[in-house]
Amino acid sequence: MRLITVSQPGLIEYSDSWQAMKNFTGQRNAESSDELWLLQHPPVFTLGQAGKPEHILNAHKIPLFNSDRGGQVTYHGPGQIIVYLLIDIKRLGLGARALVSVMENSIIDTLAEYGISAFAKKDAPGVYVESENPLLNSAKIAALGLRIRKGCSYHGLSLNYDMDLEPFSYINPCGYAGQAVTQVNDLQPGITQKQLEYTLIKHLCQQLQLQPQHIK
Repeated sequence: MRLITVSQPGLIEYSDSWQAMKNFTGQRNAESSDELWLLQHPPVFTLGQAGKPEHILNAHKIPLFNSDRGGQVTYHGPGQIIVYLLIDIKRLGLGARALVSVMENSIIDTLAEYGISAFAKKDAPGVYVESENPLLNSAKIAALGLRIRKGCSYHGLSLNYDMDLEPFSYINPCGYAGQAVTQVNDLQPGITQKQLEYTLIKHLCQQLQLQPQHIK
């Protein structure tokens, strides 16, 4: 089974990780190994290539970064688990839509291990939770965004773990006005971040049929 490197750079500015992803993707070749970057960002709003600025209702002095990923506006901050997928999808025989499904299914399977029922939507990429609480039913718990360049992906997913959710109210999350947002610790307290990260990486690697190696 082909290996994939799992890197954990910690808390890193969005602009720094974006430049690093671009550099990595631009310099890789057919023999380059794939990587997963597990990290977090300081507070930042990011706007996708097709993003509309009117979906930012009031930034409240939180920085805005115009990204080259797909999708609309989202928020990143401490307490959110981010995984960037730097993968030669052509080598794996995957298309962009298939990679989106890999991410969605990996998150859904991860949450299921901790008793959280979740689902994906065809018309709105991401992962949403099922709840008997009408205020939380269909609340978004994870966002996705990708860029494909020369058959290789970068950017990835963000899973809300234990963070300040208020900045999501400053925007229309992913372009949807009134979209409720939730997080793992509010639904199932007591799960550690390391547990959740380990389970998520496990499911991503299973979906991709790659063997993880942790070197950083």
